[in-house]
Amino acid sequence: MGDVLAHESELLGLVKEYLDFAEFEDTLKTFSKECKIKGKPLSKTAGGSLRDSRSLIIQKDLVAAFDNGDQKVFFDLWEEHIPSSIRDRDSLAQKLEFYLHIHFAIYLLKHSLGRPDKEDLDERISYFKTYLETKGAALSQTTEFLPFYALPFVPNPMVHPSFKELFQDSWTPELKLKLEKFLALIFKASNTPKLLTLYKENRQSHKEVSQQLHQQLIEAERRSMTYLKRYNKIQADYHNLIGVTAELVDSLEATVSGKMASTMLRASLAPGKLKDVPLLPSLDYEKLKKDLIWGSDRLKAFLLQALRWRLTTSHPGEQRETVLEAYVGNDLLDCHSHSQRSVLQLLQSRSEVVRQYMARLVNAFASLAEGRLYLAQSTKVLQMLEERLKEEDEDIVTRENVLGALQKFSLRRPLQTAMIRDGLIFWLIDILKDPDCLSDYTLEYSVALLMNLCLRSAGKNMCAKVAGPVLKVLSDLLGHENHEIQPYVNGALYSILSIPSIREEARAMGMEDILRCFIKEGNAEMVRQIEFIIKQLNSEELLDGVLESDDDEDEDDEEDHDTMEADLDKDELIQPQLGELSGEKLLTTEYLGIMTNTGKARRKGLASVQQSADEPLRRPITPGGHRTGYPV
Repeated sequence: MGDVLAHESELLGLVKEYLDFAEFEDTLKTFSKECKIKGKPLSKTAGGSLRDSRSLIIQKDLVAAFDNGDQKVFFDLWEEHIPSSIRDRDSLAQKLEFYLHIHFAIYLLKHSLGRPDKEDLDERISYFKTYLETKGAALSQTTEFLPFYALPFVPNPMVHPSFKELFQDSWTPELKLKLEKFLALIFKASNTPKLLTLYKENRQSHKEVSQQLHQQLIEAERRSMTYLKRYNKIQADYHNLIGVTAELVDSLEATVSGKMASTMLRASLAPGKLKDVPLLPSLDYEKLKKDLIWGSDRLKAFLLQALRWRLTTSHPGEQRETVLEAYVGNDLLDCHSHSQRSVLQLLQSRSEVVRQYMARLVNAFASLAEGRLYLAQSTKVLQMLEERLKEEDEDIVTRENVLGALQKFSLRRPLQTAMIRDGLIFWLIDILKDPDCLSDYTLEYSVALLMNLCLRSAGKNMCAKVAGPVLKVLSDLLGHENHEIQPYVNGALYSILSIPSIREEARAMGMEDILRCFIKEGNAEMVRQIEFIIKQLNSEELLDGVLESDDDEDEDDEEDHDTMEADLDKDELIQPQLGELSGEKLLTTEYLGIMTNTGKARRKGLASVQQSADEPLRRPITPGGHRTGYPV
């Protein structure tokens, strides 16, 4: 009670200030009257009306300077009255300030009755250029603003296609409305009562602590997965080293005895199989598939998780090959089944967890060459994945895994053909219009899939139907902050520019100017690739010179590589409760089968097609940034 009395005046003042701010006029009168009757002191707070009138004057002056094109007055007021913490860190303020600089840079071009004064215009353009090179440089990696960095270098922006929007009648009024809303919000925030500020700060503090703990948990899980992969790699290297060392010792002993050891030495350097990696126990796949179809959603999820873990955590080589051989041999996903209910239909389950875990398992299959071959033998697999991709709007991880599987499918020519025919290019273009809303995985695999489909003449012809949107999306992605996508963007752009109609559209939108902006900022490899693209843009050839046979559907472009990703096991949704089985323990306790595991000879990979590292990609590829710590 003593603490309350000590701060009573200040507390009552905070209440009075809030009632005044929220316009509780009758309540405020009653509150003030009762405080006076009880002899309760009220601390004097700054008068809100005086601040409000001052704020209105500043807002009117800023809007007037905007209307009159008075650049110096506007930005003097802007820097004086908009807090630097907001100008430097708030994305909304930074974007608005960028467009305000554009407004003043082109003001004379839009409002001069005759020819604008050249000296005044040059001064404005120079001011805008200085802004781009200093404070505005922070937005150079944002796709929304990238085309405007070429504005100071274009002789007549009014007729340039990239800046057509700026000279429409609606552009300035819309910008003015955004400015007025922003100013109203900022100046109202500056008059926020202390009571509300204290509440928000306390709530934000709790939220930040919660987010920090959650982030630490995610990082810990990620590090744990990384360390596990590194441990497996080190263990494999250790066994290889021991084997090689033993062979070398035997060879040296033979040499001392006078025996010819050259053959033994050569053999000792060849990588051999790890003899101490046991094969995993066989399973009862009939019982497994029965429970996957008829079991509870929770059991289905745990089974799908355990089956996926068998693939992702098995040791590369004979152990993993045997696991996959058993899955394929027993048609685990019912790819060849014609019954009304099949395991594959779990992709359409009502349960979000089951859908996600089924998508993860399919993605794990698609990560291995033999798994892709198994999935590709059924036309309904591709159809179901495409349907799930276009319909899934609830769970990001499900869509990521479906997209990952489709991207790996695009390494096979027949599946490329089917995806192009199904219009998947149009879906990819649509989703890539707003790349900042996508996760890194979705962005990288979407762009890589688009590139793989654009390498085919059928894909290029499909792009020619929507040349404008395709070029806009790809040119925006060139400046995206995620540099992992650059090779795929370059490859797609280089490929589709072999079509004359697309080249014509690209020239009309000033593509060369946009590309040259990146030459100034990109690294050496990026610069060389862009030079190839510009050369393609200015080419007059009818074909791109790449030998390609769309009729030979049996020949795959893939190099038969396996790309098991750590992302397959990220952010698990389910955890076993006390006494509940999961993972390998669930499989070997409830679904142990007769031992039928046998070794299997590895399929020889296709010879890789060599191309210069300087050129844009011209062969199908899968992103490598999400793979495990060692090549499989």
